Amino acid sequence: MLWLILTDRPVIADAMSGLHFCFGAPHRAAVDAVHAAGVRAGGKDHGGPGLRTDYDPGYYAAFLIDPDGYRIEAYCQLPAPA
Repeated sequence: MLWLILTDRPVIADAMSGLHFCFGAPHRAAVDAVHAAGVRAGGKDHGGPGLRTDYDPGYYAAFLIDPDGYRIEAYCQLPAPA
């Protein structure tokens, strides 16, 4: 679930803040697709799709910085297809 609301004081993108938006994906191909679509839409690659075994052995994720400077992550924590 994602809630977006108007505010008088929006949070400014700050690479040092640790703030990022993480979206769960139903499968690894969806993580790949989110990353590719984000780059096509003007985002900057901040870590292409792949396993992040330092998080968990099955953690598959991709990272972007959107055109406004916010960090975006898509992840899936399912085993690789056989």
